[in-house]
Amino acid sequence: MNTLGKNIRLTSYGESHGEVVGAILDGFPAGFSLNVDYIQGQLDRRKPGQSRVSTPREEADKVIINSGVFNGKTTGAPIHFQLKNNNAKPKDYAHLKEVYRPSHADYTYDARYGAGNRDYRGGGRSSARVTAGWVAGGALVQDYLAKENQIKISAYVKQIGGVKLETPAILYTIEEVDATIVRCPDEGVAATMIVAIEQAQKDKDSLGGIIECVVSGVPAGLGNPVFDKLNAALGHAMLSINAVKGFELGGGFEMSSKRGREVNDSFEMKDGKPYTKTNNSGGIQGGISNGMDIVFRVAFKPTATIGTLQSTLNTSGDEVELEATGRHDPCVVPRAVPIVETLAALVVGGYVL
Repeated sequence: MNTLGKNIRLTSYGESHGEVVGAILDGFPAGFSLNVDYIQGQLDRRKPGQSRVSTPREEADKVIINSGVFNGKTTGAPIHFQLKNNNAKPKDYAHLKEVYRPSHADYTYDARYGAGNRDYRGGGRSSARVTAGWVAGGALVQDYLAKENQIKISAYVKQIGGVKLETPAILYTIEEVDATIVRCPDEGVAATMIVAIEQAQKDKDSLGGIIECVVSGVPAGLGNPVFDKLNAALGHAMLSINAVKGFELGGGFEMSSKRGREVNDSFEMKDGKPYTKTNNSGGIQGGISNGMDIVFRVAFKPTATIGTLQSTLNTSGDEVELEATGRHDPCVVPRAVPIVETLAALVVGGYVL
């Protein structure tokens, strides 16, 4: 429900307009030097108000780590990450108390927990605001994997609306990804993406998109057969991100329209180890890593909250019209890049440790 992970477990807590959001990371090894700057850097990439194509809500998102660390090193005890909600404006959402917003979790939360129990302020528990805690805990694992296991993780924006980066998946640096405000490593494509987002803003609308992620340095043999597959664990984590509607590995859905000889990954020996000549499997076969880069993509729907007048229902079942107010991203995809990276780290780290 609120806990993700195998061996390393992250428990998430908090709501969009509550006092705090955060996470508790359990199972992390002792003796690792804590790099707060790296964790804060990933949080800064996720935080709101960072560009003209993101929500105007501003949060410092300065992480507070108040357990599981002593003398700058992890102790093996649970690590508590906390972030304050300093810029919450619950009054902006008072009119939504008894309205079901289209494509939001309002109705389903009422169906699950009972009418009157839902925190309607900015989506409450269903808000992407809670992912700040995920990023904090996952960033620590990401730093550990890079330093202790030479496993590097890079995510970037592959597509926004109909604008797509056509280049093959590679491991980009953070500097290359963050060179543009939409986190697409190609400046020309990024410029077109920005225009598309700004047009959606003018139209009081929103856009979705795709994030591609590369995990490099994973040894062969991570994962298990059947119900504990590495790709299934990655899919579980990615589909837990707000607004995510699709996950694909390697060649993904395109392989369904091709023949076997077009997509089979043949093996060859290189430096004394088996490698595949192609990587249509995305680095995982039979649920177990094969030593190639793990490559997957995550599809995000357009932001559900838009300024366009929409028809919906209130909690009494009456038809009403809704024109959304408040502060929202016209496209969540650029800010979701560090969420994808850090959740991938949590999943892979759970199999490494």
